[in-house]
Amino acid sequence: MEWKDGKKRCRWVNPKNEIYLRYHDEEWGVPVHDDHQLFEMLILESFQAGLSWECVLNKREAFRAAFDGFDLAKVCDYDEEKMAALRENPGIIRNKLKIRAAVNNARIFREIQKEYGSFSNYLWHWTCETVLHETDVVSSPLSDQISKDLQKRGMKFVGTVIIYSYLQAVGVIDSHEEGCFKARGTKE
Repeated sequence: MEWKDGKKRCRWVNPKNEIYLRYHDEEWGVPVHDDHQLFEMLILESFQAGLSWECVLNKREAFRAAFDGFDLAKVCDYDEEKMAALRENPGIIRNKLKIRAAVNNARIFREIQKEYGSFSNYLWHWTCETVLHETDVVSSPLSDQISKDLQKRGMKFVGTVIIYSYLQAVGVIDSHEEGCFKARGTKE
C-alpha cells in the first residue's frame, strides 16, 4: 500500500481514518506505565468485544466524556443511575453488560493498585520488557495467564483475545508487522 507520507504501516491501519492512523503511529505498541492510561485502555478494550477496534477508537472522545475522563475514583463510585445514563448515551457503545463490567473492573483495578502499588507494577510483573510476537495471532500464553488471573479476581470482558489486544495496545506485546516503520529494527 502506498501511504501519502511514504511510511509503511501495518496492514490493519485504515489510511482513510486519521484517528486510526495517529493511533497506530503514536500509541499502539508504545510501552505504557501510567495507570490512568492503562485504565482507559482496559475499559476501551473491554468495549471492543465483538466489535472492531476502529469502531471503539472513533468513539474514544465520547467515552472520555461519558466516563469522566476515565477518572478511576469516579468510575468506581458509579451507581445504577449513572449506569442507566450511560446506556442512554448515543456517543458510546451502550451495552448494559459492558457498562456494568466497566464499573466492576474499575473497582478491581483499584484493588490491584492497592496490592501491587500500581496497576502498572501488576501488568509489567508478568514480563520485564516488551515481548515480540507474531502479527497474525490473537492470543498467547502471556495473555492466557493475565486473562485467567483477572477473571479469577472478578473482572469481566477480559478474555484472552481482549487481553492480547490490550497488551498490544499498551506495549507489553509488540506486534508491528515486518516492514512497518514502527517495527523494531526499522528506521524511520
